[in-house]
Amino acid sequence: METDIKTLGEPGFAGDDSVLPFEVEGLDVRGRTVQLGPMIDAILGRHAYPEPVARLLAEAAVLTVLLGTSLKFEGKLILQTKGDGPVDLLVADFTTPGDLRAYARFDEDRLALAEEAGTTSPAELLGNGVLAFTIDQGAYMQRYQGIVEMKGESLQAMAETYFRQSEQIPTLVRLSVAELYDRDAEGNPRRSWRAGGIVVQFLPEVPERMRMPDLPGGDAPEGVEDYLHDEDDAWAEAKALVATVEPGELTDPEVGAERLLYRLFHERGARVYPPVPVLDKCSCSRERLGEVLSGFSAEEIAESVEDGAITVQCEFCSTAYRFDPAEFTR
Repeated sequence: METDIKTLGEPGFAGDDSVLPFEVEGLDVRGRTVQLGPMIDAILGRHAYPEPVARLLAEAAVLTVLLGTSLKFEGKLILQTKGDGPVDLLVADFTTPGDLRAYARFDEDRLALAEEAGTTSPAELLGNGVLAFTIDQGAYMQRYQGIVEMKGESLQAMAETYFRQSEQIPTLVRLSVAELYDRDAEGNPRRSWRAGGIVVQFLPEVPERMRMPDLPGGDAPEGVEDYLHDEDDAWAEAKALVATVEPGELTDPEVGAERLLYRLFHERGARVYPPVPVLDKCSCSRERLGEVLSGFSAEEIAESVEDGAITVQCEFCSTAYRFDPAEFTR
Protein backbone atom coordinates (compact mmCIF):
# COMPACT_ATOMS: atom_id res chain seq x y z
CA MET A 1 0.00 0.00 0.00
CA GLU A 2 1.41 3.36 -0.99
CA THR A 3 0.77 6.73 0.65
CA ASP A 4 0.84 10.16 -0.93
CA ILE A 5 3.53 12.14 0.88
CA LYS A 6 1.46 15.29 0.49
CA THR A 7 -0.84 14.01 3.21
CA LEU A 8 2.09 13.53 5.59
CA GLY A 9 4.74 16.05 6.57
CA GLU A 10 4.80 15.05 10.23
CA PRO A 11 7.48 12.88 11.90
CA GLY A 12 6.96 9.54 13.60
CA PHE A 13 5.55 7.31 10.87
CA ALA A 14 8.40 4.94 10.06
CA GLY A 15 10.35 5.72 13.21
CA ASP A 16 13.78 4.41 14.08
CA ASP A 17 15.20 1.22 12.60
CA SER A 18 12.80 1.07 9.65
CA VAL A 19 13.69 1.68 6.01
CA LEU A 20 11.15 3.82 4.16
CA PRO A 21 10.92 3.23 0.37
CA PHE A 22 9.66 6.11 -1.76
CA GLU A 23 9.03 7.16 -5.34
CA VAL A 24 8.90 10.56 -7.03
CA GLU A 25 7.12 10.02 -10.33
CA GLY A 26 7.59 13.60 -11.47
CA LEU A 27 11.38 13.13 -11.40
CA ASP A 28 11.52 9.44 -12.34
CA VAL A 29 13.37 8.60 -9.16
CA ARG A 30 13.02 5.90 -6.55
CA GLY A 31 14.81 5.58 -3.26
CA ARG A 32 14.89 4.61 0.37
CA THR A 33 15.72 6.45 3.55
CA VAL A 34 16.32 5.30 7.12
CA GLN A 35 17.18 6.46 10.62
CA LEU A 36 18.92 3.86 12.80
CA GLY A 37 18.66 4.35 16.56
CA PRO A 38 18.71 1.61 19.22
CA MET A 39 19.80 -0.99 16.68
CA ILE A 40 23.00 0.75 15.57
CA ASP A 41 23.74 1.82 19.15
CA ALA A 42 23.63 -1.84 20.20
CA ILE A 43 25.89 -2.98 17.35
CA LEU A 44 28.52 -0.31 18.03
CA GLY A 45 28.31 -0.54 21.80
CA ARG A 46 28.80 -4.31 21.77
CA HIS A 47 32.44 -3.85 20.70
CA ALA A 48 33.10 -0.41 22.20
CA TYR A 49 34.65 0.74 18.93
CA PRO A 50 36.80 3.90 18.96
CA GLU A 51 34.89 6.89 17.61
CA PRO A 52 36.39 6.96 14.07
CA VAL A 53 35.83 3.23 13.62
CA ALA A 54 32.30 3.43 14.98
CA ARG A 55 31.41 6.15 12.48
CA LEU A 56 32.76 4.16 9.55
CA LEU A 57 30.94 0.98 10.56
CA ALA A 58 27.70 2.87 11.17
CA GLU A 59 27.86 4.34 7.66
CA ALA A 60 28.49 0.87 6.23
CA ALA A 61 25.50 -0.46 8.15
CA VAL A 62 23.20 2.31 6.88
CA LEU A 63 24.30 1.78 3.29
CA THR A 64 23.79 -1.97 3.59
CA VAL A 65 20.24 -1.78 4.94
CA LEU A 66 19.28 0.81 2.32
CA LEU A 67 20.44 -1.52 -0.45
CA GLY A 68 19.50 -4.81 1.20
CA THR A 69 15.87 -3.89 1.70
CA SER A 70 15.53 -3.50 -2.06
CA LEU A 71 16.10 -7.24 -2.63
CA LYS A 72 13.04 -8.94 -4.09
CA PHE A 73 14.06 -12.46 -3.02
CA GLU A 74 15.23 -14.36 0.04
CA GLY A 75 18.95 -13.96 0.41
CA LYS A 76 21.81 -11.82 1.63
CA LEU A 77 23.55 -8.62 0.67
CA ILE A 78 27.06 -8.27 2.05
CA LEU A 79 29.08 -5.07 1.97
CA GLN A 80 32.80 -5.50 2.57
CA THR A 81 35.80 -3.20 2.41
CA LYS A 82 39.33 -4.55 2.41
CA GLY A 83 42.24 -2.14 2.42
CA ASP A 84 45.68 -1.36 3.78
CA GLY A 85 44.60 1.40 6.17
CA PRO A 86 44.26 1.27 9.97
CA VAL A 87 40.70 -0.06 9.48
CA ASP A 88 41.53 -2.92 7.17
CA LEU A 89 38.11 -4.60 7.16
CA LEU A 90 34.46 -3.54 7.36
CA VAL A 91 31.67 -6.08 6.95
CA ALA A 92 27.93 -5.42 7.03
CA ASP A 93 25.74 -8.45 6.39
CA PHE A 94 22.02 -8.03 5.61
CA THR A 95 19.69 -11.05 5.48
CA THR A 96 16.16 -10.60 4.15
CA PRO A 97 13.69 -9.49 5.23
CA GLY A 98 15.51 -7.29 7.74
CA ASP A 99 18.34 -8.82 9.81
CA LEU A 100 21.63 -6.93 10.06
CA ARG A 101 24.99 -7.66 11.61
CA ALA A 102 28.19 -5.66 11.23
CA TYR A 103 31.83 -5.86 12.26
CA ALA A 104 35.02 -3.78 11.91
CA ARG A 105 38.63 -4.92 12.23
CA PHE A 106 41.33 -2.36 12.95
CA ASP A 107 44.91 -2.02 14.13
CA GLU A 108 44.91 -0.24 17.49
CA ASP A 109 48.45 1.11 17.19
CA ARG A 110 47.99 2.43 13.64
CA LEU A 111 44.62 3.93 14.57
CA ALA A 112 46.17 5.73 17.56
CA LEU A 113 48.85 7.19 15.29
CA ALA A 114 46.22 8.30 12.77
CA GLU A 115 44.18 10.00 15.50
CA GLU A 116 47.29 11.75 16.79
CA ALA A 117 48.12 12.98 13.28
CA GLY A 118 44.53 13.95 12.51
CA THR A 119 44.39 11.62 9.49
CA THR A 120 41.06 9.99 10.23
CA SER A 121 38.98 10.66 7.12
CA PRO A 122 37.26 7.55 5.73
CA ALA A 123 39.72 7.41 2.83
CA GLU A 124 42.70 7.64 5.20
CA LEU A 125 41.33 5.03 7.60
CA LEU A 126 40.42 2.53 4.87
CA GLY A 127 43.49 3.09 2.69
CA ASN A 128 43.94 1.55 -0.73
CA GLY A 129 41.81 -1.46 -1.47
CA VAL A 130 38.42 -2.55 -2.72
CA LEU A 131 34.74 -2.15 -1.88
CA ALA A 132 32.66 -5.23 -2.68
CA PHE A 133 28.93 -5.88 -2.75
CA THR A 134 27.94 -9.55 -2.73
CA ILE A 135 24.41 -10.84 -3.34
CA ASP A 136 23.80 -14.40 -2.15
CA GLN A 137 20.52 -16.02 -3.20
CA GLY A 138 21.14 -19.31 -1.41
CA ALA A 139 22.94 -22.61 -1.82
CA TYR A 140 21.47 -23.39 -5.24
CA MET A 141 22.12 -20.03 -6.88
CA GLN A 142 25.36 -18.48 -8.05
CA ARG A 143 26.62 -15.53 -6.05
CA TYR A 144 26.88 -12.12 -7.69
CA GLN A 145 29.71 -9.83 -6.64
CA GLY A 146 30.52 -6.30 -7.76
CA ILE A 147 33.91 -4.84 -6.84
CA VAL A 148 35.33 -1.33 -7.22
CA GLU A 149 38.47 0.37 -5.98
CA MET A 150 37.99 2.50 -2.88
CA LYS A 151 38.40 5.85 -4.56
CA GLY A 152 36.80 8.87 -2.94
CA GLU A 153 36.92 10.78 0.32
CA SER A 154 33.89 9.07 1.83
CA LEU A 155 32.04 5.78 1.84
CA GLN A 156 29.08 7.42 0.10
CA ALA A 157 31.34 8.61 -2.73
CA MET A 158 32.75 5.10 -3.09
CA ALA A 159 29.22 3.69 -3.25
CA GLU A 160 28.21 6.17 -5.95
CA THR A 161 31.26 5.11 -7.97
CA TYR A 162 30.18 1.49 -7.61
CA PHE A 163 26.71 2.19 -9.00
CA ARG A 164 28.12 4.24 -11.83
CA GLN A 165 30.69 1.63 -12.87
CA SER A 166 29.00 -1.67 -12.04
CA GLU A 167 25.28 -0.95 -12.33
CA GLN A 168 25.22 2.05 -14.70
CA ILE A 169 22.42 3.57 -12.61
CA PRO A 170 22.64 7.28 -11.70
CA THR A 171 22.64 7.12 -7.90
CA LEU A 172 22.95 9.58 -5.03
CA VAL A 173 23.96 8.41 -1.56
CA ARG A 174 23.95 10.48 1.61
CA LEU A 175 25.09 9.00 4.95
CA SER A 176 25.37 10.55 8.39
CA VAL A 177 26.35 9.42 11.90
CA ALA A 178 25.87 11.27 15.18
CA GLU A 179 26.68 10.79 18.85
CA LEU A 180 23.94 11.94 21.23
CA TYR A 181 24.64 12.87 24.83
CA ASP A 182 21.92 12.93 27.47
CA ARG A 183 21.17 11.51 30.92
CA ASP A 184 19.44 8.34 31.99
CA ALA A 185 16.53 8.12 34.44
CA GLU A 186 18.96 8.40 37.37
CA GLY A 187 20.66 11.47 35.96
CA ASN A 188 23.87 9.75 34.89
CA PRO A 189 25.57 10.88 31.65
CA ARG A 190 24.77 8.66 28.71
CA ARG A 191 26.07 8.45 25.15
CA SER A 192 24.26 6.81 22.25
CA TRP A 193 24.78 6.47 18.51
CA ARG A 194 22.42 7.31 15.69
CA ALA A 195 22.88 6.98 11.95
CA GLY A 196 20.84 7.73 8.87
CA GLY A 197 20.95 7.88 5.14
CA ILE A 198 19.13 8.22 1.86
CA VAL A 199 19.64 6.56 -1.53
CA VAL A 200 18.06 8.12 -4.63
CA GLN A 201 18.24 6.46 -8.08
CA PHE A 202 17.22 7.76 -11.49
CA LEU A 203 15.08 5.08 -13.17
CA PRO A 204 13.18 6.55 -16.14
CA GLU A 205 11.12 4.33 -18.44
CA VAL A 206 13.40 5.21 -21.35
CA PRO A 207 16.88 3.79 -20.51
CA GLU A 208 18.63 6.26 -22.82
CA ARG A 209 17.73 9.04 -20.39
CA MET A 210 19.99 7.46 -17.76
CA ARG A 211 23.19 8.41 -19.59
CA MET A 212 25.82 10.15 -17.48
CA PRO A 213 29.10 11.93 -18.21
CA ASP A 214 31.87 9.47 -19.00
CA LEU A 215 34.26 8.30 -16.28
CA PRO A 216 38.01 9.01 -16.52
CA GLY A 217 39.55 6.39 -18.75
CA GLY A 218 36.29 5.74 -20.58
CA ASP A 219 35.28 6.36 -24.18
CA ALA A 220 35.08 10.13 -24.04
CA PRO A 221 37.54 12.09 -26.20
CA GLU A 222 40.63 13.05 -24.21
CA GLY A 223 40.12 16.21 -22.19
CA VAL A 224 36.33 16.13 -22.57
CA GLU A 225 34.58 15.60 -19.25
CA ASP A 226 30.96 15.74 -20.41
CA TYR A 227 30.54 13.15 -23.09
CA LEU A 228 28.42 14.48 -25.94
CA HIS A 229 25.18 14.89 -24.03
CA ASP A 230 23.57 17.05 -21.37
CA GLU A 231 22.36 15.72 -18.05
CA ASP A 232 18.66 14.87 -17.91
CA ASP A 233 16.68 17.79 -16.43
CA ALA A 234 14.74 15.58 -14.02
CA TRP A 235 17.89 14.02 -12.64
CA ALA A 236 19.57 17.42 -12.37
CA GLU A 237 16.61 18.64 -10.30
CA ALA A 238 16.70 15.56 -8.08
CA LYS A 239 20.42 16.05 -7.48
CA ALA A 240 19.90 19.69 -6.59
CA LEU A 241 17.19 18.80 -4.07
CA VAL A 242 19.20 16.01 -2.42
CA ALA A 243 22.20 18.35 -2.21
CA THR A 244 20.21 20.45 0.27
CA VAL A 245 20.06 17.60 2.81
CA GLU A 246 21.98 18.49 5.96
CA PRO A 247 23.76 15.68 7.85
CA GLY A 248 21.74 16.43 10.97
CA GLU A 249 18.47 15.87 9.12
CA LEU A 250 19.42 12.26 8.52
CA THR A 251 19.91 11.49 12.21
CA ASP A 252 17.60 13.89 14.07
CA PRO A 253 14.61 11.95 15.49
CA GLU A 254 12.59 15.18 15.44
CA VAL A 255 12.91 15.31 11.65
CA GLY A 256 12.10 11.70 10.79
CA ALA A 257 12.05 10.06 7.38
CA GLU A 258 8.65 11.34 6.27
CA ARG A 259 9.32 14.95 7.19
CA LEU A 260 12.61 14.86 5.29
CA LEU A 261 10.93 13.46 2.17
CA TYR A 262 8.12 15.99 2.49
CA ARG A 263 10.61 18.85 2.57
CA LEU A 264 12.52 17.53 -0.43
CA PHE A 265 9.85 16.28 -2.79
CA HIS A 266 6.32 17.31 -1.80
CA GLU A 267 6.00 19.67 -4.77
CA ARG A 268 6.59 16.71 -7.07
CA GLY A 269 4.01 14.43 -5.48
CA ALA A 270 6.26 11.86 -3.81
CA ARG A 271 4.82 8.58 -2.54
CA VAL A 272 6.03 6.42 0.31
CA TYR A 273 5.56 2.68 0.73
CA PRO A 274 5.26 0.56 3.89
CA PRO A 275 8.42 0.76 6.01
CA VAL A 276 10.66 -2.29 6.35
CA PRO A 277 11.78 -2.97 9.96
CA VAL A 278 15.48 -3.74 10.45
CA LEU A 279 16.71 -5.86 13.36
CA ASP A 280 20.05 -6.30 15.09
CA LYS A 281 20.19 -10.06 14.55
CA CYS A 282 23.19 -12.30 13.97
CA SER A 283 22.99 -15.51 11.96
CA CYS A 284 25.53 -17.40 14.10
CA SER A 285 24.42 -20.50 16.01
CA ARG A 286 25.87 -23.30 18.09
CA GLU A 287 24.81 -25.81 15.45
CA ARG A 288 26.66 -24.02 12.63
CA LEU A 289 29.83 -23.64 14.63
CA GLY A 290 29.61 -27.28 15.68
CA GLU A 291 29.48 -28.29 12.02
CA VAL A 292 32.64 -26.27 11.36
CA LEU A 293 34.47 -27.83 14.30
CA SER A 294 33.39 -31.32 13.25
CA GLY A 295 35.49 -30.82 10.11
CA PHE A 296 38.65 -30.21 12.16
CA SER A 297 41.32 -32.87 12.43
CA ALA A 298 42.17 -34.43 15.81
CA GLU A 299 45.29 -32.28 15.98
CA GLU A 300 43.32 -29.10 15.24
CA ILE A 301 40.77 -29.99 17.90
CA ALA A 302 43.54 -30.58 20.43
CA GLU A 303 45.14 -27.23 19.60
CA SER A 304 41.79 -25.47 20.07
CA VAL A 305 41.27 -26.72 23.63
CA GLU A 306 41.81 -24.23 26.43
CA ASP A 307 40.95 -24.90 30.07
CA GLY A 308 39.36 -28.17 29.06
CA ALA A 309 36.96 -26.70 26.49
CA ILE A 310 36.76 -25.17 23.04
CA THR A 311 35.39 -21.63 23.13
CA VAL A 312 34.38 -19.86 19.94
CA GLN A 313 33.28 -16.22 19.98
CA CYS A 314 31.30 -14.69 17.12
CA GLU A 315 33.09 -11.64 15.75
CA PHE A 316 29.79 -9.98 14.89
CA CYS A 317 27.63 -10.34 18.00
CA SER A 318 30.32 -11.36 20.54
CA THR A 319 28.32 -14.41 21.64
CA ALA A 320 30.65 -17.06 23.10
CA TYR A 321 29.92 -20.74 22.43
CA ARG A 322 31.57 -23.38 24.64
CA PHE A 323 32.08 -26.94 23.36
CA ASP A 324 33.24 -30.15 25.03
CA PRO A 325 36.18 -31.54 22.98
CA ALA A 326 34.68 -35.00 23.42
CA GLU A 327 31.89 -33.97 21.02
CA PHE A 328 34.43 -34.07 18.19
CA THR A 329 36.41 -37.17 19.13
CA ARG A 330 36.74 -39.43 16.11
